[in-house]
Amino acid sequence: MPTSKDVAQAAGVAQSTVSYVLSGKRPISEKTRKKVEDAIEHLTYQPNAGARALASRRTRVIGLVIPFIPELHMASIMEFVSVIANTARRYDHDILLVTEDEGAAGLQRVVGQQICDGLILMQVEGDDERLPVVRSLKVPVVLIGIPHDPSGLVCIDADFEMAGKQCVQDLAAAGHDVICVLDWQREVVDRHVNYVERFRSGTNQAAESIGVKMLHLPGGTDRDVIADSVDKALAETTGTPAFIAPDGTVQDVLRRVLSSRGLTPGKDVSVIGSASPTLAELQPIPLSTIDLRPAEVSRRAVKIICDLLEADSQGPTESLELVPTVITHRSSTLRPPRGS
Repeated sequence: MPTSKDVAQAAGVAQSTVSYVLSGKRPISEKTRKKVEDAIEHLTYQPNAGARALASRRTRVIGLVIPFIPELHMASIMEFVSVIANTARRYDHDILLVTEDEGAAGLQRVVGQQICDGLILMQVEGDDERLPVVRSLKVPVVLIGIPHDPSGLVCIDADFEMAGKQCVQDLAAAGHDVICVLDWQREVVDRHVNYVERFRSGTNQAAESIGVKMLHLPGGTDRDVIADSVDKALAETTGTPAFIAPDGTVQDVLRRVLSSRGLTPGKDVSVIGSASPTLAELQPIPLSTIDLRPAEVSRRAVKIICDLLEADSQGPTESLELVPTVITHRSSTLRPPRGS
């Protein structure tokens, strides 16, 4: 197995230079760094993680704070986790999962015990109790989500307001004059996560601008609740019904309820949902989706925190990034008339 001494000989540099390239402890010229990196790749050298962490005073571990809440659509949460973990490895970092059970105290614990170099927080609430602690931590923290007051915080999320506008504009262009949003599960709404409010705001702004009627009705996984929402929407609609289901948990139930009313998506009714391309294509009628781009949000979150770590960020930093969303048309929506 090659050693750092072998790398130094192959690169024609001192062994200490190899250590400095790996630890970042001292500035190294780009030419020398490239020679060392080429030698490492050629020899397939794997530096000892513990020794490198000791040299750099870093763990090369990022804490990922995620909610394990039974009512949430955990498949969508794990989609974030998978991409974050894979992206972190490409930046030579590992991920430590931190559950929300400990709340703000958990953040102080993993940072105070130097278990990780920085944190990524998911499912950020509008008035999140963890934020005062986040603002006080002397390590980089990236929020996937946007609180009501994002000052002094580094935030990234899908542009949910854009997503709401796109859905309404798309359905209005297809000729729908009444559009119903089946809301997120009650547990999500009650947590006051900001993306729900932003999505609603986007739909309402677009509806007012275009001149279509907007309905917001309960969603979730309870068939009776969905059936009641569908019936209320049908009673308010004189033309072809249209539904937006941004919460992935509602879609199977909605499809069965519509079928029981004799309504076929793409023929008698339009449905825009949220699902991965694979799951959307596997639906009995392939689902038109609003792509909230969880993979891109996850990749960007990791890049942001790794850039902050590389810059040795110690104090408060502030930024807000919104990842644009896009609609993918499949068979569950009517298309605009030709020439329109």
